[in-house]
Amino acid sequence: MEWRDLSAKRNKEKEKRSAQKGDEFRTPQMTGPTWQTIFLIAAGFVVIWLASGLYIVKPGEVGIVQRFGKMTEITEDGLHYHLPLPVEKVTCPKVKEIKSLEIGFRTVDQGPPARYRQIPLEARMLARDENLVDISFTVQYQIKDPRAYLFHIRDQERTIRDAAESVLCEIAGKNKIEDILTSGKHQVQQEARTLLQQTLDLYQSGLKIVTIELQKVQPPAEAADAFQSVVTASVDKNKVISEAHGYRDTELPKAWAQADQMIDEAESYRDEIVRRAEGDAARFLQNCAQFKGAEEVTRKRLYLETIEQILPQAQKYILESGRELIGVLPFWKEISGNLTDEASADKMTPNKDLRDKNRNGLRTDPNSTIGVQQ
Repeated sequence: MEWRDLSAKRNKEKEKRSAQKGDEFRTPQMTGPTWQTIFLIAAGFVVIWLASGLYIVKPGEVGIVQRFGKMTEITEDGLHYHLPLPVEKVTCPKVKEIKSLEIGFRTVDQGPPARYRQIPLEARMLARDENLVDISFTVQYQIKDPRAYLFHIRDQERTIRDAAESVLCEIAGKNKIEDILTSGKHQVQQEARTLLQQTLDLYQSGLKIVTIELQKVQPPAEAADAFQSVVTASVDKNKVISEAHGYRDTELPKAWAQADQMIDEAESYRDEIVRRAEGDAARFLQNCAQFKGAEEVTRKRLYLETIEQILPQAQKYILESGRELIGVLPFWKEISGNLTDEASADKMTPNKDLRDKNRNGLRTDPNSTIGVQQ
């Protein structure tokens, strides 16, 4: 029994000496974490997880909150909170930003100078006259309904690109290539914008097309020279037409003015003729009434007035009842009295027989004898 105790005592002493020698090489034994440490770590993770629900909506954006994939609310700009993932998530589309989409080309380098890469597969289209034309254009759009924009279409950019290509192909097929290259460019842009907006509204895309701009419209490279000649001829034609319209706009008012002047003169002449005719008719009726009572006197008066109208510049003498001078035309030069000078009577009497009768004191023919001196 003593021997066993001694042996056990020795073994303990050896172990004690071995432990003292290997203390410097021995790793200290770790103790397990306490429940307080585990609680603190878990609380930290919970706090970080809850804090991840804070989010900021920038100006020009709206926040779309989804709970397990279903939209629950739309938030405006500012600081907001939502339940952290995986319970809720937030998407913030830029609803006031005008985005641009290039079709038929891509910008390689903004420059300056900018460099582009053509994509014929998107740009080449067929016109109504069966000619090929390359149309490169840009589509500018804006989000008008963020809910429809996020949930009704999956790939928004690809959808717009495909719809725009389809719309431009349809419109190009309705127009001739000359119209697309020259005067019809603006009309094509307006029709494309309207038709593309109708198409996207049919898709319920929530997008608003701001504008469509044709950047480059040209025929294929193989026929570029021929089409350039056509475009030049069309421009010259439009120039000549514009000049003709300008000349028309200048001369037409003059012609209308001349026409109005001629009409006024004709109306004035008509009024004058009508008044003159009415005056003649009134005088005729007056003379007719006078003629009924004094036919011979009226006949002679009309005769003398007619002679005055026929010979307005001549000096006229009217003789009647032998050598007596009864009247001188014009009447404002009247003279009266008997002619005592035979030479004067001879001068005013046109023939010898009449002179003899006057000398003998005989009466002449009832018709008056008229002597005219120029």
